[in-house]
Amino acid sequence: MKIVTSSEMREIDRATSARFAVPSLTLMENAGTAVADFVLRRYPNAASIGIICGKGNNGGDGFVAARKLHEAGMRVSILLLADPGELKGDAAAMFKRLSLQPVLARNDEELRSAAAQQVYRADVLIDGILGTGFRPPVKGFYADAIGAFAKADRPVVAIDIPSGLDSDEMRPSPDASHPIVPAHATVTFTAPKPAHLFSSAVRGPIMVAPIGSPEEAIVSNLGLEVPTWREMASLLSPRDPEAHKGSFGHVLVVGGSLGKAGAAAMAGMAALRSGAGLATVACPRSVLPTVAGFMPELMTEPLEETEAGTISLRALEYGRMDALVQGKSVIALGPGIGRHAETTQFVRTLVEKFRVPMVIDADGLNAFQGAVEKLDGAAHPLVLTPHPGEMSRLIGGTIADVEDDRIAVARKFAQERKLVLVLKGHRTLTALPDGRVWVNHSGNPGMATGGMGDILTGMVASLWAQGLHRKPVSPSAGSPAWEAIVTAVYLHGLAGDVARERRGELSLTATDLLPALREAIRRVQATAREKYVWLNELSSPAWP
Repeated sequence: MKIVTSSEMREIDRATSARFAVPSLTLMENAGTAVADFVLRRYPNAASIGIICGKGNNGGDGFVAARKLHEAGMRVSILLLADPGELKGDAAAMFKRLSLQPVLARNDEELRSAAAQQVYRADVLIDGILGTGFRPPVKGFYADAIGAFAKADRPVVAIDIPSGLDSDEMRPSPDASHPIVPAHATVTFTAPKPAHLFSSAVRGPIMVAPIGSPEEAIVSNLGLEVPTWREMASLLSPRDPEAHKGSFGHVLVVGGSLGKAGAAAMAGMAALRSGAGLATVACPRSVLPTVAGFMPELMTEPLEETEAGTISLRALEYGRMDALVQGKSVIALGPGIGRHAETTQFVRTLVEKFRVPMVIDADGLNAFQGAVEKLDGAAHPLVLTPHPGEMSRLIGGTIADVEDDRIAVARKFAQERKLVLVLKGHRTLTALPDGRVWVNHSGNPGMATGGMGDILTGMVASLWAQGLHRKPVSPSAGSPAWEAIVTAVYLHGLAGDVARERRGELSLTATDLLPALREAIRRVQATAREKYVWLNELSSPAWP
């Protein structure tokens, strides 16, 4: 699903009416109905609803929601921050359909009236003041109307975007000098806007409701998308009853070293838990017993090692790796592999010699510091999964260079090297060789702990291996089954969210994700029955 700017959204609405003959009143009716639907599902026990409306189309959506909630038997009160004569177009038309008499507040004095303040004391508040076309700062008494939401201390549902926030905002922290409605949930329409994904001012569940725009009308130049069920369907659909373990790929994890055996083991465990038919971990001979002891289903292969307990160049002699790579679907290279000079040369040689699809992570990436020209996705499909520190070493910059414009850094590297780049962090980005960037919307701060990246590496390799067996890789250079990569990244974050529910945020560890994967997959599959898209599935009414 595309992410669009506010100006693009206006053009989408215009094109929907002009080219596809969907009346703008129908779009507003559908939008308001979606808001009412969310409130009824999310707050079924609320006795009263207060809706604060501005004079624009955002207020018009609020009028529709008020009518629908009133028809559903809810006690609804409306506060209109304008004179009814100021309403225009569709908002004016929807106001005329109301059977409710709104409270009017046209200035600060009327906003402080007992009748106006009573609206803010409803069990649930709906913010219909300012929409996605607004640009800060807030002027006039609207600032006080927005500030009153925080004082009310009630659950707040924002229509389209929390009022006071620039919907095109892509910085984590918006300008604190002007007020923003402290929404607990947001219902937006057709497509998410940048602030929905990147601004810390947008919290809680975000429901994206289709209101009538056909796919052909949804056009954006941002090149940003968010994963939905559509991208995950083929990989998470029911399996063929006649399938066998060979039907779902064989992942080879190459990594581990003395003191870091768990990294390779976790990658292998994650590959199996996320559906790979087979997983083999190739590691230094001395740590093999440790790796094998983690999970009996893992197969292991010993490799020659250096005096430091890392993989030696001798592991490439006499065709050992040639035989080991034979028949493998995807190689996951790097978890726990270490930075010994000989091991670095082993990694570079492996990438250069074998044309098997590869996921490269951790010190497998650090091996290419100062030698990124050796990472050529045109030669064979590559997926890199760096955190900001590893990314900074790849580009020869600093972590600040990466964090200042994560999207541009990821996009440029993926296009130049013709590979898929998964830049980890809050809102993990998956950049494709064609310039598209997928913005992940699952995960939580509890996942900021050692080993999470190893789990992700195993999952990416596993889902990719399964994708290769279910459908062929695109013949275009450097184009793996990107749907599998996007799915793995999303499921990884969602498993972390499920694990947080069960374990709490502070005590979360990487292996907690493994048993949580089953529930994460179930929740994604459940969204196939939803007409809405949820950018925070854990908060969706689809699961209690």
